[in-house]
Amino acid sequence: MPGLIPERFIDELLARVDIVDVVQQRVPLKRAGREWTACCPFHDERTPSFYVSPAKQFYHCFGCGAHGSAVRFLMEYDRLEFPDAVEELAQSVGLAVPHEGGSSRPREDHTDLYALLDGAAGFYQAQLPDNDAARAYCRKRGLDKDIIERFRIGWAPGGWDAVKRALGTSDARVKMLEQAGMLSTGDKGKQYDRFRERLMFPILDRRGRVIAFGGRIISSSARPAREDQEPGIPAAGSHRGDGPKYLNSPETPLFHKGRELFALWQVRQANTKLERLIVVEGYMDVVSLHQAGVTQAVATLGTATTNEHAELLFRAAPDVFFCFDGDRAGRSAAWRALESVLPRMRDGRQAFFLFLPENEDPDTLVRKEGREGFEARLKNATPLSEYFYAYLSHDVNVATLDGRARLAEHAKPLLAKLPDGAFRDLMFAELEKRTGVQPTHAAPPASSRPATSANNTPRRTLVRSAIAMLLTEPSLAQDVTLPHAFAGLDKPGIPLLTELLDFLQERPGINTALLLEHFAGREESAALQKLALTEFPGEPEALRAEFTDAIRKLAEQTTQQQLDGLIRKQSEGALDEAEKNELRRLLARKANAGPPQPV
Repeated sequence: MPGLIPERFIDELLARVDIVDVVQQRVPLKRAGREWTACCPFHDERTPSFYVSPAKQFYHCFGCGAHGSAVRFLMEYDRLEFPDAVEELAQSVGLAVPHEGGSSRPREDHTDLYALLDGAAGFYQAQLPDNDAARAYCRKRGLDKDIIERFRIGWAPGGWDAVKRALGTSDARVKMLEQAGMLSTGDKGKQYDRFRERLMFPILDRRGRVIAFGGRIISSSARPAREDQEPGIPAAGSHRGDGPKYLNSPETPLFHKGRELFALWQVRQANTKLERLIVVEGYMDVVSLHQAGVTQAVATLGTATTNEHAELLFRAAPDVFFCFDGDRAGRSAAWRALESVLPRMRDGRQAFFLFLPENEDPDTLVRKEGREGFEARLKNATPLSEYFYAYLSHDVNVATLDGRARLAEHAKPLLAKLPDGAFRDLMFAELEKRTGVQPTHAAPPASSRPATSANNTPRRTLVRSAIAMLLTEPSLAQDVTLPHAFAGLDKPGIPLLTELLDFLQERPGINTALLLEHFAGREESAALQKLALTEFPGEPEALRAEFTDAIRKLAEQTTQQQLDGLIRKQSEGALDEAEKNELRRLLARKANAGPPQPV
């Protein structure tokens, strides 16, 4: 296993976790017999080919081949490293992750970088009480002590190297500050603090670790005159003059702004069950909404809503409200958000658009109208379906044939991005109602398991059947006595079967997902994944009887193979006395057992 997490803990973790719950929180599943199915989240498809097995505790896509345990699903879907995926699952069931052999670290260990950024957040927090302008700004915005602590809001002091002097206590730490995006370089090559004289908002990852910062100018008049300006270093604010209202950390090994949302950590801490998310544009908008009790607000980080943002939003909550200014820029940003969420509008998900009055933002509005007023506006937000057709129709005369044709031409390629389901059908029906153009999209096929091509199905030999039955019910291994009577059989797959039996007898109680996880990365992994999909209808006792019979037949084949070899050697006159005795024993055994069973 990667890293330093003991295998016995992974066994315990995957035994406690239900993969259906893990996947269901991120992908809407529908029951299909004893399994659950959905359109695959790892590739674009219109026919559901993604299956989750509660009995075997693993998932498999018949379209793209994605497969694995709950840990593997989090690694692929949430883009987590193995230790982070284990941590995420462990937190969900209240387990603490143990580590062994602490002297060595995983190859990509950013522990020191996380610690440095946490130290930077603490440094900024300590500066806030000593700056009159920053404290006055927080009072003006109505921020109390609790909300300032919850968001770890701080202050980046003036000067050109406050953070560098406080945290860059060695060349190695200065290099880490640079790697973490905390330093910039002036015209003459001199390094200086990236954030100066700004209100600071730490950006946290999904585990609550500081990965970056956003800094906000509070007002140009509040900043004191500078007498310590270094030659070649821009004035406080950002790069030149006052700089942008908000300044974010650059892309770093820990921070990719197109994949992160500000305050998602705080939202999850404040809401045990998250039914909605509200996406706003600024850090202060988020903080003010939380201060007012609207604790589902998040913000993108100085960028338009990306596909990754859309996926992250809908993983967290089924309903997403996008809150934008009502001007041209706000509506343009709203449309880009709509385009990002369209491919993710599976059944059960909803998106809404709230456009604010002129010269208002969520911060000013919630302080003016309170939580009740803002909630009332959310209730009247425009559903995605209405906004979609309103936006495409705003410069089209649908009273004319040409206008309706133009609307259909613009709408159809966008609607084609919608996943199969009731929402897609209704959106196409609305297009037909508005334009008279009948949809040409294919009807969603029945959600039955795709038939595996005969060319791709391995021939069901006795060995493959035995392995498939073990993968279906790993506890069958406990019925096989040692030593394995068939271990010497010269057939493909026998070494793998004996290894599986030995492993399962050493680790009783593990499930299919754990067994597959153990073989992940090995040459046999792909074959095991395919065999794990084999269905064995009937009761568990029937499966046990079939497995016992398969092991017996393999033992008989082993006897026959040994007998054939001795008879061949006898015909050559090459048997020694011990081999003659063995031949007599095997012939007597065969006579008592009857003819070998056909394979």
